[in-house]
Amino acid sequence: MTNGIKEIADADFILATGTNTTEGHPIIGLQVKKALRNGATLVVVDPRKTEMAEMAQYHLQIKSGTDIALLNGFAHVIIAEDLWNKQFVQERTEDFEALKEIVAKYTPGYVAEITGVPAETIREVARGYAKAINASILYTMGLTQHICGTHNVFAVANLTMLCGQIGKASSGVNPLRGQNNVQGACDMGALPAFFPAYQPVANEANRAKFAAAWGVPEMPAGPGLTVPQIINAAGEGKIKGLYIMGENPALSDADANHAVHSLENLEFLVVQDIFLTETALLADVVLPAASFAEKDGTFSNTERRVQLIRKAVEPVGNAKPDWEIICLLSTAMGYRMQYDSPKEIMIEITQVTPSYGGITYDRLEQGSLQWPCPTTDHPGTPFLHTGKFGRGLGKFNPVEYVEPDELPDEEYPLVLSTGRRLYHYHTGTMTQRTGALEIAYAEEHLEVNPVDAANLGINDGDFVKVSSRRGEVTVAARITEKVAPGLVFTSFHYPEVAINKLTNAALDPISKIPEYKVCAVKVEKLPATAAEKAS
Repeated sequence: MTNGIKEIADADFILATGTNTTEGHPIIGLQVKKALRNGATLVVVDPRKTEMAEMAQYHLQIKSGTDIALLNGFAHVIIAEDLWNKQFVQERTEDFEALKEIVAKYTPGYVAEITGVPAETIREVARGYAKAINASILYTMGLTQHICGTHNVFAVANLTMLCGQIGKASSGVNPLRGQNNVQGACDMGALPAFFPAYQPVANEANRAKFAAAWGVPEMPAGPGLTVPQIINAAGEGKIKGLYIMGENPALSDADANHAVHSLENLEFLVVQDIFLTETALLADVVLPAASFAEKDGTFSNTERRVQLIRKAVEPVGNAKPDWEIICLLSTAMGYRMQYDSPKEIMIEITQVTPSYGGITYDRLEQGSLQWPCPTTDHPGTPFLHTGKFGRGLGKFNPVEYVEPDELPDEEYPLVLSTGRRLYHYHTGTMTQRTGALEIAYAEEHLEVNPVDAANLGINDGDFVKVSSRRGEVTVAARITEKVAPGLVFTSFHYPEVAINKLTNAALDPISKIPEYKVCAVKVEKLPATAAEKAS
């Protein structure tokens, strides 16, 4: 996030695209509600009628996968009506003419044909965003989990720079992270092409720096593989052993049947987790990790805020904090890795991670800090890009709309999209062990529009078989107008409805993220005997 969570409440215009904020990020959803009470305009771009959409002044119920066309359409209107921030563009950006040339054809009428959003609505929203004093864009994986996900983000950044809605409070480009320490994991180099603080491994000086810090002759110059690439390589026999920490790819990976087959093809699989997940059941060795309440350390959350956590209870049984397990394994394998505490690890982080250079345990004892915080007298950074961008001038990256990898056809006539539910979390590895949340939201269902239900002869509560080119699942139908005709929706939280058996593993060529949000399916009502077995 370029900006902070609390700043959202003071925005006078919020564009939320590809995010079901009140269910996926309910605490951030509270800030959106505060903004509405303060008089803000809320625009929600979502194929579903979510709670957020019902709160919004504008719900743009686009066809799945048409985000670039819509965002380019906003840019077209803003340029055509001379609403763009000329001073900001001239002083702080480059390649504006290239953007102007690309978006010229994305007239409201043309975009309406692609997205299904009325042309006049496109004009009104574009004007509102451009004229706002402080406009914030929120997005999540509804924007990124497409074959053009990176280009979707480019289109968001283009719109933000075009209107100068960045580098100031209550504005900016704000991706909301899906898990509590995803930001921190990325910050610490859990990415295939970067050292901590996004320092590229391709840079020779960076490699020399970390080789010296870690006491090794040299560091590899090439990037590693992304998660989907690792799974594919395991399936091809190119990767023999795999060490998985706190992840459940047997349920969470696109084309999950393929993921399971790939994991089964490994010679050796180690899983480190707090529960025996579906992936852990496939492992040769399971290492018991401590939960958040059983360890000390820090979390870096979605707004770049580093927060200190303290152990509340001792680890149960043989469980150990992740860092201790890693150190023991590393030492046993020949590289001595030894720290006395997470505080000692944090000292090393400050030495090799510039954006964390001033974040010490002593300071965190007094309160959290937002990076970048390069020195111990730096107060932290509430919002990014004040005065200039990290690269100097902000670069417009013009992008063209492309269709999703897999569209409906006669055999698979519906679009399946997936997401989250308020009561559960990820693949349910934690939330479905509480004894309480299972009561609040006990069973999953497939949202089906009444028009499609009538055509298929499906009644509310009927069990149906949902099939794609990759697999099938059985689930109860929920007839609702939350989804438009032609679209069905469910979550990926339930092992008994392992929906990622169906989703498409086609990748964004840049980020290598699969296209979870669009895949072609067919839905069939189950006979009574089969439905009884399913229930």
